[in-house]
Amino acid sequence: MSLFEVSERAEKYRADLLDFMDSHVYPAEPVYAAQMREAGDPHFQPPVLEELKAEAKRRGLWNLFHPHPGRGPGLTNLEYAPLAEIMGRSVLAPEACNCNAPDTGNMEVLELFGTEEHKRKYLEPLLDGTMASAFAMTEPAVASADATNIELSMVRDGEEYVLNGRKWFASNALHPLCRVLIVMGKTDPTAATHRQQSMMVVPIDAPGVTVLRGLPVFGYQDREGHAEIDFEDVRVPVTDVLKGEGEGFAISQARLGPGRIHHCMRSIGMAERALELLCKRALSRETFGKPIAANANIRDWIAEARIDIEMIRLLTLKAAYLMDTVGNKEARTEIAAIKVAAPSIALKIVDRAIQVHGAAGVTDDFPLAMAWAHLRTLRLADGPDEVHKRSIAHQELRKYQEKK
Repeated sequence: MSLFEVSERAEKYRADLLDFMDSHVYPAEPVYAAQMREAGDPHFQPPVLEELKAEAKRRGLWNLFHPHPGRGPGLTNLEYAPLAEIMGRSVLAPEACNCNAPDTGNMEVLELFGTEEHKRKYLEPLLDGTMASAFAMTEPAVASADATNIELSMVRDGEEYVLNGRKWFASNALHPLCRVLIVMGKTDPTAATHRQQSMMVVPIDAPGVTVLRGLPVFGYQDREGHAEIDFEDVRVPVTDVLKGEGEGFAISQARLGPGRIHHCMRSIGMAERALELLCKRALSRETFGKPIAANANIRDWIAEARIDIEMIRLLTLKAAYLMDTVGNKEARTEIAAIKVAAPSIALKIVDRAIQVHGAAGVTDDFPLAMAWAHLRTLRLADGPDEVHKRSIAHQELRKYQEKK
């Protein structure tokens, strides 16, 4: 058995998911676009997406990401990787299968650190796909790539905490089904650096919570929204602190590891679809008396794309394998490496596909322009490239510092 051989159950899910994509997801894309245009609301929940969710449930293609048996199929990271890649080929597929960020990460946080009340009130509806959630960590006033900079204050007042501060890029907060936020803030500025932060469960309609605006990303108002949110004297019961005071930074690291690699898996799917579109366009269009595909530079791009995709896929599978066998902490270098490599390489392939499509590539007639915006943003989301490179370099240098 080869190291990354797909298990029999994972292969069954893969075949079923591919069929679902061909028979339902891809045909739904133009319907989705038409429904969004007709609604005139960038945060509208189109009926076709709810239809896809119902079909995915019916087929058993639901909560595929969830590592805990009973919540989903209980797949390993290695088994889930090819499935996330397939879902990454369409903007509709992750939510259709209830495998979309940030809900996946929030579900895992609530599973691991939530109370029974949290699980009843929020986790169960999230698992059922009838509720959405947002993760509020990033702030406009500080460099949030360093999570210890977070300033939103959480001051204990009897059996409550009082929250004051500003968050932004809280993805999913403008989703029509969003009901709850997981908020990271500072409970004790005098504690050790990594014990100052806490995380709390906050209803999005709690008094004092104001969604100020949805932030555009390269001109797009993503359907789930990236919200700027003001917290003014928001009162949160002590029982809504996750894990305990001072555990916020630790929870953030536990949450972001799987989330980062899921993004990378989906990026590979996006790169594969871009390469497919590039090849079809290059074969179907002629310039100066010959197909675009006959040009040497285009063939170089195609060859380089195939090489690059195979490289990032193997690194993703290695990271997933290590997460399964030795844990997220021991796999941190590989997770950081693929978080740098996958979005960057996928971005290059999408950019070249846009070039081959000419003016059409920058329109919404093809998924490439939105894919480019998403991938460029992903080089910042869940930590910018530079933070991950810093982590990798730190681990490399430690090998030699320890020998002295």
